[in-house]
Amino acid sequence: MWIDTHCHLDAAEFGAQALDIAQRAGEAGVAMIVIPAVDRSDFGTVAELSAAAPNACYALGIHPIFVPNAQDEDLAVLRAAVEAALGDPRFVGIGEIGLDFFIPMLCTPEMRDKQERFFREQLRIARDFDLPVLMHVRRSQDQVLKHVRQMRPPSGIAHAFNGSFQQAQNFIDLGFHLGFGGAMTFTRALQIRRLAGDLPLAAIVLETDAPDIAPAWIHPGRNSPDQLPAIGAALAELRGIAAPEIRAASYRNALAAIPRLSRLLST
Repeated sequence: MWIDTHCHLDAAEFGAQALDIAQRAGEAGVAMIVIPAVDRSDFGTVAELSAAAPNACYALGIHPIFVPNAQDEDLAVLRAAVEAALGDPRFVGIGEIGLDFFIPMLCTPEMRDKQERFFREQLRIARDFDLPVLMHVRRSQDQVLKHVRQMRPPSGIAHAFNGSFQQAQNFIDLGFHLGFGGAMTFTRALQIRRLAGDLPLAAIVLETDAPDIAPAWIHPGRNSPDQLPAIGAALAELRGIAAPEIRAASYRNALAAIPRLSRLLST
């Protein structure tokens, strides 16, 4: 079985097809799809979608792209929503949170400060409730590492990782896993492919980030979680091993990164 550790199944691109898409993923062997929230407005949406799809679960958080319009009270709402969700077996962590220093509007001194403040507070929530984090780390690996070292959430994933080998090792040393998906299927993505091929297999989890980051064979089309087995096969080819070995390892790694998945998948 496969686990898609990062998929925005609630995205507008899927619309009313979301449950059918989750079903097709299940038929393809995807045992679980983790749906991270991105904003206070979709906390309820990801929970309801996870309740309706047998192979879906969710995380709650405020994405850095949504931080500019977020209010401080949203952090209090998030904390309350997390506490209320602890009894829900389909709630598995805090995400998508992190830092984005790629988009120009997010790179002003004011927005950088606000992003970092929101990130720290969400790391604090993860630490306080002993929950893993699903982290956005675009052009911000070192800054994310700094805050993670200080706040010490218990575990999690650096989603869509595209840093250096040293940065990767720093995340691994802190007990984190690294998410790889469609980007590594492009032959021109040399650094991502080197990372995916050479990092310890025990550190890697698989993801689609659907509807984004479509693999090479459907780019520029809409990505979907049923592509995960083929993405796993691409990783197997990069590493020179069999796809079933990737499937088993990435499954184990996902359970280690997101411990609440173990209880959910055992039922």
